[in-house]
Amino acid sequence: MFDFSAAEDEVTELCRQLIRIDTQNWGGNKANPELPAAELIASWLAEVDLKSEIVESSPGRANLVARVKGSDPEAPALVVHGHTDVVPAAAEDWSVDPFGGVVKDGLLWGRGAVDMKDMDAMIVASVRAMLRQGLTPRRDLVIAFFADEEAGGNYGARHMVRNRPELFSGATEAISEVGGYSVDVRGQRVYLIQTAEKGLAWLNLVAHGTAGHGSQRNDDNPVTRLAAAITRIGNHPWPQEIPLATRKLLEGVSELTGIEFTAETIPQLLAELGSVEKFVAPTLQNTSNPSFLEAGYKHNVIPGSATAYVDCRTLPGQHEDVMLKIKELAGEGIDITAEDEGEALESPFDTPLVAQMQKSLLADDPSANVLPYTLSGGTDNKSMAELGITGYGFAPLQLTGDLDFPAMFHGVDERVPISALKFGTRVLGDFLMKA
Repeated sequence: MFDFSAAEDEVTELCRQLIRIDTQNWGGNKANPELPAAELIASWLAEVDLKSEIVESSPGRANLVARVKGSDPEAPALVVHGHTDVVPAAAEDWSVDPFGGVVKDGLLWGRGAVDMKDMDAMIVASVRAMLRQGLTPRRDLVIAFFADEEAGGNYGARHMVRNRPELFSGATEAISEVGGYSVDVRGQRVYLIQTAEKGLAWLNLVAHGTAGHGSQRNDDNPVTRLAAAITRIGNHPWPQEIPLATRKLLEGVSELTGIEFTAETIPQLLAELGSVEKFVAPTLQNTSNPSFLEAGYKHNVIPGSATAYVDCRTLPGQHEDVMLKIKELAGEGIDITAEDEGEALESPFDTPLVAQMQKSLLADDPSANVLPYTLSGGTDNKSMAELGITGYGFAPLQLTGDLDFPAMFHGVDERVPISALKFGTRVLGDFLMKA
């Protein structure tokens, strides 16, 4: 029998120590190194005699992989992965030190508390407890902690699958972040398992024109051309098209609430999800959001070029069509290149792996419900897919209704309930043993 108590006892402190390592990532290989976090995790695993390998994709950009052998040599391996980098945090905006690992009001505060040093700590605590007791999971577990997830993974998961694929040999499935957390629907707790995620295209749009004096007429002004292009792109009314996982979620909410699922009632059904509507609503359509601009250097100088940056998120099976539409909307005289790109993922819900997720959740919370959903953002499971590995979001957390969970991701005063960390460690540990 798996004893969760040791894992529960240490998970908060493990997470605090990880938060205190500043691994901010600004993108473009401008980041505080993940190496100290990888070395700390390696030391924790070494304490239970689990060897790990640290791979640096660039100096300091460290990825760690370890393998726990399973009892069934015929069973395919499961990749259990987290990332150790975090998005930047402006300390002056926070009520606590974002890298202090502060515990107050029953919550652990800090950058990475939900994205995703909480899951990192839960993985480590579960594995340590398992190995301390001499227990063996059913299948091999490939434990991985990647760099650079917050900037697309070129120095992290993408680097690893393209340069060290042998470390993931035999693996067919993976679990990672942003799934397995709870929402309250009319007093009924519902856990959302992430079975799909939208595709990604971070696009650079460059307009070229004729430089000149700002006082003169200029019919070849690249700023004007670019402004018109991104206005069309940003205002384009993408049609509503509901992916399978989102449809299954809304059908489940309909059943729980008695609200009939129709095109007209979708806003009502989304509202029943509370703040998690922020994750779900964008999955009803493709999106294309201009995010920042660069052009010129002086009022009276028309530049020779202007650049816009657009964040596109695409529904499963629609990536190529969306890129063609963006090109059409941009019009003539605009060069478009992708800084980062990844297809949408859609994984089946009716599988033994998901069934075990449900069993592990319901063993701890028997009156709850479990539903699939589509994530509007992206994860390192896109890189896993390059190796044919099917990915899911399963970082279980039992949350309270007063916490705006989506706002914690990349937000100010990011925090996670300590009770949720302990719950997640119990559920994850049970799952890893039986998956």
